[in-house]
Amino acid sequence: MTRHGKNCTAGAVYTYHEKRKDTAASGYGTQSIRLGKDAIKDFDCCCLSLQPCRDPVVTPDGYLYEKQAILEYILHQKTEIAKKMKTYEKQKKAQKSSMQVESKSEERQRVERFKSSENSIVSKPINPFTSGQNKDGETRRSQSSSGEASTAASAATSSQSLPSFWIPSLTPEAKPTLIKKPERYVCAVTRDVLGNSVPCSVLRPSGSVVTQECVEKLIKKDLTDPVTGDKLTDKDIIPLQRGGTGFAASGVDLSAKEARPVMQV
Repeated sequence: MTRHGKNCTAGAVYTYHEKRKDTAASGYGTQSIRLGKDAIKDFDCCCLSLQPCRDPVVTPDGYLYEKQAILEYILHQKTEIAKKMKTYEKQKKAQKSSMQVESKSEERQRVERFKSSENSIVSKPINPFTSGQNKDGETRRSQSSSGEASTAASAATSSQSLPSFWIPSLTPEAKPTLIKKPERYVCAVTRDVLGNSVPCSVLRPSGSVVTQECVEKLIKKDLTDPVTGDKLTDKDIIPLQRGGTGFAASGVDLSAKEARPVMQV
């Protein structure tokens, strides 16, 4: 089967790549893309703060949270509710005062209209001999004030000018940064490295994290916690939700879709 050339428009074949390219450029239709690794949180990160957990807690559905983040979220919600209640009380007081003001607004408007009409009737006499002198004095004062303002501005700009900072004593130095040892999580039983590509489970009594392979091959045989020796039930084994790796073979659906208007004929 033949394919289109780079700028070919006369061929009979419309490839999948050209269709996706034209769909993205047209602005119509639903765009779908598979998320990469940079857009996925790690399995040990909190679902609220998206940061690695130090004091983790897990839900019955397997979602991991930082205990401090949950408490901060609850306190934040309480604070927001208290702020909204204060705003509501202020609004009620303002509405009550506005109703009291509106009851007297008509009388005040009549008084203001009366004052404005009376003030427009009375006019002050103009002295033709002093009006010109006043205008000359005002122009001279404005010219002198503008000259003083320009002098002050030039002095301020000269005082704000800074000396050159490209001298050896002020040149920044690029010091080498110390690299910390990377933290790696391992299974509590098999010591296998844990990550987004490895399905994990949490044992409720001990809080240990083990691989799903360890659960299937070892723990489910006698339903005993290998760390503490306690008896387990099916509810005590919580599959931990993971974000995936971004590869299609990870077994996790990580496609993102954007619904856009459809072109109608």
